[in-house]
Amino acid sequence: MTDQEQPKKVEPESSSNPLSAPPPKEDVAEEKSVIPQPDHLDHNPPPPPVVDDSKALVVVPKTEEAAEEKPQEGSINRDAVLERVATEKRLSLVKAWEESEKSKAENKAQRKLSTITAWENSKKAATEAELRKLEEQLERKKGEYAEKMKNKIALLHKKAEEKRAVIEAKKGEELLKAEEVAAKYRATGTAPKKLFGLF
Repeated sequence: MTDQEQPKKVEPESSSNPLSAPPPKEDVAEEKSVIPQPDHLDHNPPPPPVVDDSKALVVVPKTEEAAEEKPQEGSINRDAVLERVATEKRLSLVKAWEESEKSKAENKAQRKLSTITAWENSKKAATEAELRKLEEQLERKKGEYAEKMKNKIALLHKKAEEKRAVIEAKKGEELLKAEEVAAKYRATGTAPKKLFGLF
C-alpha cells in the first residue's frame, strides 16, 4: 500500500472544552492477508470465519441540533451555557414568586370573603331577632287591643241592654198607665178627649 491509499488517522481535538463531546471514532478496518491452504492436507472446505460484532464501532451521523450546539470555541459555549442556566434559574424564581403572590392574593381574598360572610350572617341573625321581637311586641299589642276592643264591645252591649231595659220599663209603665186611664174611662162612662191616631 502507498501513502495515498492508507487511511488517514484523525487526531482528536484538544480537550479545552469539557462540555463538547469527543469526536466519533472512524471505523478502521485492518487488512488481513489470506494464506491459502494446500489442497493435499484437507479435502474439506475451510470453515467460514466467525465475525464478532459485539466490539464493532458504528459511525453515528450528527443531527442538526448537535451541530448547532457545537461551538467554535469552548469558552463561548461555556458562557452561553452559564447564561442559559442563569436565565432559566431567574425564570423559575420569577415563576415561583408569581405563584406565591397569586396564592397570597387568593388566601387574602378568601379571608376577606369569609369575614364578609360572617359579618352578613351576624347582621342577618340580629335583624331576624329584632324582627321576631317586633312581631312579639305586635302580637302582644294586638292581644291588648283585641282585649280592649272586646271590653269596649262588652261595655257597649251592657249600655245597650240598660237602655233597652229602661225602654222596656217605660213601655211597661205607659201600658199600665193606659190600662188605668182606660179603666177609669170605663168606670166613669166618659170618652177620652183626644184619640191618638184616629183624628
